[in-house]
Amino acid sequence: MSTKRIVGIALLVIGLGLLFFGFQATDTLTEELHETLTGRYTDETTWYLIGGAAAAIVGLLLTLFGGKR
Repeated sequence: MSTKRIVGIALLVIGLGLLFFGFQATDTLTEELHETLTGRYTDETTWYLIGGAAAAIVGLLLTLFGGKR
């Protein structure tokens, strides 16, 4: 297995973990109150969701197309 695929798998796992924590954060009482008052999530939750999605996409692409044996 190539180094690019190993890095891709690691990024995919990290990205999915960040997405999980970001979605968990959207259900908290303070987050729902902030969204109700401002119409958006807090910056921290937004970065968890954006960073997790980006890392998961890059990780998936590296895993699928990362290198030849």
